[in-house]
Amino acid sequence: MKEAILNGKTALGIEFGSTRIKAVLVDANNNLIALGSHSWENKYENGVWTYSLDDIWNGLQDCYAQLAKDVKEKYDVTLTTVGAIGFSAMMHGYMAFNKAGELLVPFRTWRNTITEEAADKLTDLFGFNIPQRWSIAHLYQAILNKEEHVKDIDFFTTLAGYIHWKLTGEKVLGVGEASGMFPIDSDTKQFNVDMMGKFNAAIASESFSWKLEDIIPGVLVAGDKAGVLTDEGAKLLDVSGNLKGGIPLCPPEGDAGTGMVATNSIAVRTGNVSAGTSVFAMIVLEKALKNVHREIDLVTTPVGDAVAMVHCNNCSSDINAWVNIFAEFAKLCGSDITMGQIYESLYKEAMKGDKDCGGLMSYNYFSGEHVTGFEEGRPLFVREVNSNFNLANFMRVTLFTAFGALKTGLDILLKEEDVKIDSIFGHGGLFTTKGVCQKILAAAINAPVSVMDTASEGGAWGMAILASYMINKKDGEALDDYLKANVFAGMTGSVEEPDPEDVKGYDEFIKKYSKGLAVERAAVQNI
Repeated sequence: MKEAILNGKTALGIEFGSTRIKAVLVDANNNLIALGSHSWENKYENGVWTYSLDDIWNGLQDCYAQLAKDVKEKYDVTLTTVGAIGFSAMMHGYMAFNKAGELLVPFRTWRNTITEEAADKLTDLFGFNIPQRWSIAHLYQAILNKEEHVKDIDFFTTLAGYIHWKLTGEKVLGVGEASGMFPIDSDTKQFNVDMMGKFNAAIASESFSWKLEDIIPGVLVAGDKAGVLTDEGAKLLDVSGNLKGGIPLCPPEGDAGTGMVATNSIAVRTGNVSAGTSVFAMIVLEKALKNVHREIDLVTTPVGDAVAMVHCNNCSSDINAWVNIFAEFAKLCGSDITMGQIYESLYKEAMKGDKDCGGLMSYNYFSGEHVTGFEEGRPLFVREVNSNFNLANFMRVTLFTAFGALKTGLDILLKEEDVKIDSIFGHGGLFTTKGVCQKILAAAINAPVSVMDTASEGGAWGMAILASYMINKKDGEALDDYLKANVFAGMTGSVEEPDPEDVKGYDEFIKKYSKGLAVERAAVQNI
């Protein structure tokens, strides 16, 4: 490991998640060398979910500093270079800049559900589902709102694209990340030219000085070179000044793409579920869907193959809030139990509950949820007077509802579109406690769910692999082949087959979940 670090035979992946920025350094065989992380939270300001530029850069710099510290403590080496770097982040959102490179309006994240009019009109215009969180929906909504800044746009991009641009000077995106900005033509692996023309025609009366192709990033695929770390970029990333410029960067990707890589699920009929603050399922399609579904996004793998995506805004935030309440109680009792022990104890207790959660119901809607038709959310717990209200059932329903909206969307793919899935991989923080949420997800989708030993490393590791692939692949070696031979050969993990009784219990739960959405609607309207 020390020799790999000294000789730059490494790859660094950094991913901006919703609550944590994480850095992973790997060797040429994609083994973990060191980790760094920084916790952060989005803010709700003036009706918009956002992170400030200071939040972004302070978080990145602290995350990198923690990684460098880990390297120093483990190997007694000062980190001055790596073989390659890649950045990924929460997909979608809106960052618009003028010619001077100044941010025109605060960063609008994927979490915002403020573009319904634009998303509906663009879906009709393109005959292609445009979700509210997509970058093009944010741009068009700003146009419809007659926002003053639109005329001054010189470049707009995503969070991953912004970081990459500032560190390299290159205005590019990986194709997977790009597919969350604007529809991709899977034949050309570029933005859909016909749809771009329709968009330009739709806004022609505004007489802007730009056309869409003038302000949107270029598109690259996995394995392409995407620029090098400039000297200024190195100082921006590493405030200690130890890191040198000249390091090659791979195309910046979205957390959906890195999740696919981290679970070896970029081949046709494979899929993965990423579960953290948000939850999404990615299924690589063998054929086009028959119909346009507003609940289903069509994006791509990092090499440009078509993927059906069910994205839900809410997953673990409500779980974390309840666990914090139990932690407060433990502290009040004088207990020295750790947060990790609290999570594990409560998760395992959920496995003792009734199969249908004993008649309890919960909604984890911290924000809007487009799959079920909500622009706002209210976290909600409801029980009947004769429900079996105990700790096991309470935790079980809190975990069940984390996949409630996802189940609603996946049923469209599996039952209406007859999409076939050979394997599903789970990853992200929700799967850290072995066998719990993995078993619940298997019940929800009635299919086997695999979780690898690297599941909790998630997208940052996937991003490091993409950086490693760029510099270590053989001539003409496809990403899928590289993953099988160099990353996942001999990888250990676990598989949970769906338990028939659990499947039956989840089906009972989802019926009540769907019916009870009227209660959630009333809460949004009245509280």
